Amino acid sequence: MAPAKYLLYAATKGAIEQMTRVMAKGLASKGIIVNAVAPGPTGTELFYKGKPETLVNAIKSWSPFNRLGEAEEIANTIKFLASGDSSWVVGQTVLVNGGAML
Repeated sequence: MAPAKYLLYAATKGAIEQMTRVMAKGLASKGIIVNAVAPGPTGTELFYKGKPETLVNAIKSWSPFNRLGEAEEIANTIKFLASGDSSWVVGQTVLVNGGAML
């Protein structure tokens, strides 16, 4: 991986994480809770497009479960964050990656 190739991607991710924290602090007094979700590799048509099987298998191995996430798993996390059950989760970037970054 050439670092320059991913510079804008990484900068954007970092900006979203910081924006989430700043907005959470600024909007909490209005009762607005702000969080972000950072999904890991997810088995969608877009993900698979143009990737050889060897690359897909290598990416699967990043997770201790040796599989890709499913869109429903990401959606369930968002559903939780949108519910009252997450009222004390504020300003967080929730990694939904099956442990891929452990």
